Amino acid sequence: MNVLLSGASGLIGPALRSALTGAGHTVRSLVRREPTGPHEDRWDPSAGLMDPGVLDGVDVVVCLSGAGVGDHRWTASYKRTIVSSRVDSVGTIVRTMRSAGSTAKLVSASAVGYYGDTGDARVDEHTPSGDSFLADVCVQWEGAARPLQDAGNVVSFTRTGLVLARHGGLLQRLAPIVKAGLGGRLGSGRQYMPWISLTDEVAALRFLVENDLPGPVNLTGPAPVRNDEFTRALGEVLHRPTVLFVPGFAARLALGEFAGDVLTGQQAVPAALEAAGFSFEHRDVRSALRSELG
Repeated sequence: MNVLLSGASGLIGPALRSALTGAGHTVRSLVRREPTGPHEDRWDPSAGLMDPGVLDGVDVVVCLSGAGVGDHRWTASYKRTIVSSRVDSVGTIVRTMRSAGSTAKLVSASAVGYYGDTGDARVDEHTPSGDSFLADVCVQWEGAARPLQDAGNVVSFTRTGLVLARHGGLLQRLAPIVKAGLGGRLGSGRQYMPWISLTDEVAALRFLVENDLPGPVNLTGPAPVRNDEFTRALGEVLHRPTVLFVPGFAARLALGEFAGDVLTGQQAVPAALEAAGFSFEHRDVRSALRSELG
């Protein structure tokens, strides 16, 4: 298959590109800078600019673009960046695909933040959206792709959980803290963490590239855990104690509004993926942590 990829330089993009090319697919990347070779095409999603010609012969478009939600404090300006980096990217791709008459499939990133704080309830793809800022972001994010879905293209919305990877994301921040003996639960520790290993995240995205699974798809491990259990598991894998804890008020002082999402969570399960026959390599958090942290 010929695959066009945006967000190729993020946490997931390089690993996905490697997996797809290793499986025999041809991958070209959309980049905002000057292209460095025939495998790259320039675009400007903030201005809505994308050459329709880049879609010639493309079977699947994978859009992973989006500013990191935990990279900065949520000022009014950065919240606009979080929204626009997602909506503008998907919107530009969708408008260009429709104008070019492309019948390609779209695999569009989203997040389990779509569900908001669901407490102890088990969450699958039929659960309605929540009422938090991130839930609203995800609703807008997915909404930007609806016109393509309405036009008859296959569109998958990948509601990804917390990706566990050695170099980047959550573990890049937490592992050094735990190694220093300063690890511990956040707040009550009872909030669910819908994790997924980078290995399974990439495998699931490849599965969606190679198989039609329209609609929302939770990209999470089969067994979400609470924050206190996750913290204990990480300490066990790194052979460090995790007896400390960060009170909720301290998290709010350090993280601002984002703390509201850190101190809450979702018991999200990959119902659609498993029903479609996808097989996870890491079915429990300890095996995922051992694999990703070596």
